[in-house]
Amino acid sequence: MTVTKEQVSAAIRTTQAVAEAIRELKEVPSGQLYSRLMSQMDLERYNNIIALLKKAGVVSESNHLLKWIGN
Repeated sequence: MTVTKEQVSAAIRTTQAVAEAIRELKEVPSGQLYSRLMSQMDLERYNNIIALLKKAGVVSESNHLLKWIGN
């Protein structure tokens, strides 16, 4: 499977949008955020994005509560 430049750009924009939503909310229950996004992405993609944001050190998660910890 070949990944196109457009697909990579779309993935980056999606990740940025999820990060921005968490940043603006400061903290949000993960299930509540996913319920807002489920028409746009499946659970696997959502979980991958959250894992990426946590690995990047901009989001923390405790008891399913996502908190913005980035700048």
